[in-house]
Amino acid sequence: MRILGLRIGNLRTKRFSSSSRFVPAHEPAQDADCRKLEQFLEDKPHILVLTGAGISTESGIPDYRSEGVGLYARTNHKPIQHGDFIKSEATRKRYWARNYVGWPRFSSIPPNVTHHTLARIEREGRISGIVTQNVDRLHGKAGSKEVVELHGSGFDVICVGRDNERGKGCDYRIDRHEFQRILDQLNPAMEDGSTMMRPDGDVELPQEYVEGFVIPPCPQCGGNLKPEIVFFGDNVPMPRIEKVVRMIIQSDGVLVLGSSLTVFSGYRIVLQAKELGLPVAIVNIGATRGDPKADLKISARCGEIMSNLFRRS
Repeated sequence: MRILGLRIGNLRTKRFSSSSRFVPAHEPAQDADCRKLEQFLEDKPHILVLTGAGISTESGIPDYRSEGVGLYARTNHKPIQHGDFIKSEATRKRYWARNYVGWPRFSSIPPNVTHHTLARIEREGRISGIVTQNVDRLHGKAGSKEVVELHGSGFDVICVGRDNERGKGCDYRIDRHEFQRILDQLNPAMEDGSTMMRPDGDVELPQEYVEGFVIPPCPQCGGNLKPEIVFFGDNVPMPRIEKVVRMIIQSDGVLVLGSSLTVFSGYRIVLQAKELGLPVAIVNIGATRGDPKADLKISARCGEIMSNLFRRS
């Protein structure tokens, strides 16, 4: 559905997209912008796509920074810090209680037109792969094959303990759906008292819902379990960074969709592309950190732009 702007005197008021209350106010996409992006993609079969939270807001997953509708605009609560999760039992209990309640909704959210369009143009050989900052696995649900989850995924759970018998970090992991069944058994009286979902799938819960929540230890080493998500303050694993660098080197350019590029792990991809002399295009509502580096910048809703790509008869 197109976004309508109402002109009152000399002022244009912006309306929010009806597709999601988490999409910030924006102007309608222009057909000329779609054609510019098509031209950017033409004759470049190895375009690398970087996606951020701005593409998943249209599926109903909030982001952190969008003006008026992002998490920072709606609450004083900040995202969980890696150090706090590792050091504090209370923090782990609070996180897992909220994640447990939010998981059924978060895990069942469907991909939207941007995810499906990327899967289509990947099949058509117009892009070589996707690096996503999102942990929602919507690219995989839409059918994309060559996807690197830069910040991990909420769909896997790992151990952060140490396996003393092996003398190294524990390698235990479990599928998040299976882990949910274990949490069901340990917390049969847990109720959904949530009020707000967060970008990584957890929700806001009253403290009384958290205090009695039971989390199992790692069955392999007795350590603590966490989602395979790179929390704020943690580092992207080096093998993942190295893989992304290889993808950039082998690409013909970079297309950024729905990211403000505020987090350096994403912005670094733009910097590396420009160091190699590769063109960069950005589609995002509002300004991004990478705009001065962009060869093409389109300020529009990703879904509107992507749904019209290569659709002319």
